[in-house]
Amino acid sequence: MSQAPGGPLAGAKRIVVKVGSALLVDAENGKADHAWLKAFCADAAALRARGQKLLVVSSGAVALGRRRLGLTRRALTLPEKQAAAAAGQSLLMRAWEEAFEPHGVAVAQILLTRDDTEVRRRWLNARATAETLLGLGVVPIVNENDTVVTEEIRYGDNDRLAARVAQMTGADLLVLLSDIDGLYTADPRRDPAATRLAVISEITPAIEAMAGGANAASGVGTGGMATKLAAARIARAAGCATLITLGSRDQPLRAVEAGAAATLIEAGASPAAAYKAWIAGSLAPQGWLSVDDGAVAALAKGKSLLAAGVRAVEGPFDKGDAVRIRDQTGREVARGLVRYDSADAHRIAGLRSDAIEAQLGFTEGPMIHADDLAMGG
Repeated sequence: MSQAPGGPLAGAKRIVVKVGSALLVDAENGKADHAWLKAFCADAAALRARGQKLLVVSSGAVALGRRRLGLTRRALTLPEKQAAAAAGQSLLMRAWEEAFEPHGVAVAQILLTRDDTEVRRRWLNARATAETLLGLGVVPIVNENDTVVTEEIRYGDNDRLAARVAQMTGADLLVLLSDIDGLYTADPRRDPAATRLAVISEITPAIEAMAGGANAASGVGTGGMATKLAAARIARAAGCATLITLGSRDQPLRAVEAGAAATLIEAGASPAAAYKAWIAGSLAPQGWLSVDDGAVAALAKGKSLLAAGVRAVEGPFDKGDAVRIRDQTGREVARGLVRYDSADAHRIAGLRSDAIEAQLGFTEGPMIHADDLAMGG
């Protein structure tokens, strides 16, 4: 990617954009800001027209729902927040649908809890849903499932959720639309001498010290520059760059491409390389799959591991767990995230792909997909 602030947006193949409540909801009347949404969706449609994939992580359900339910006081209890989210989620999706409709773009809702991006089996399911929607030309609108989540298991802010979505979907750019046009050496609202950092190559303690707290003046939302840097750290480890820019301007994405102020936090590696490294080195394998020579040769060519090539299964392991793959001499040749639990893997070992559904009553595709494989013992 280019290191110019507008460059990454033009060159990214898959983009996650986080839209906060302060942008999407008019603080004066508590309704969706349709003018802002219309302009943003024009930007999004332009990205899609040149072949880029887009996911939107959208806040706003609680802010929209509290007005519908008459919950007008500042502080809400957790049950009231959950009720507001339940009432506001349909309003949020309606706003997105109406904004994208003139461009002929369909949207779909994905509601996640923290476990959906941290428990591997659920992570695989959520990723498969997002991939299917993107393949169908749909823009996923992602939000935390605030109707059921508790304080103990919530992300805490949608900046972090957006980073996890970028990680899960292999995005190469995370765009955080903020109430400020990037990271400054100090809060520019308090320090007129503060200067904006255009490019950050590494998130150091000194960089983190520059971030302040949440913007209390906005009246809605919970984020701040500190949460955006925390999100950028997650994204960077996943091989995803992060762009922080002012969201309140008309067509903020187009503005950045035209050279508007922003801060780019560079990725540490490509998303694919970071993901493979995570599989190879960060997960504790839960079992073994012994494979034949044909499977070993296929893996070396970047192919998926098919059930037909599996000769033995050692567990126990669950769907989504990391497992070791060894050849007939016992040498480890790869590691990967398995798509079947050990009981089902036993049942389909050696079977052709077209025989799996008859044996199990369902199919999850290959034993391990090529995208979820890391070569080398």
